Amino acid sequence: MPIYEYHCEPCAHTFETLIRSSSDVARCPKCGGVEVAKQFSVPAAAQTGAAGSSLPMAAPSGGCGRPQCGSGGCGVG
Repeated sequence: MPIYEYHCEPCAHTFETLIRSSSDVARCPKCGGVEVAKQFSVPAAAQTGAAGSSLPMAAPSGGCGRPQCGSGGCGVG
């Protein structure tokens, strides 16, 4: 069951919620509103394999690892 990220328009609260079926409606946990917009977010993936495997690791900041990229936005270009 997917977890989606939403932004509530009336109260500007961003939250995640579990959507079980197409009939489920996302509701803001802060104000109870249903005027929410689905946000683009990076899906989480489980890392499998033994420690020290050759799977690439993401940079701690979420970007490419360069200092100018900050928290996910790449500053190269």
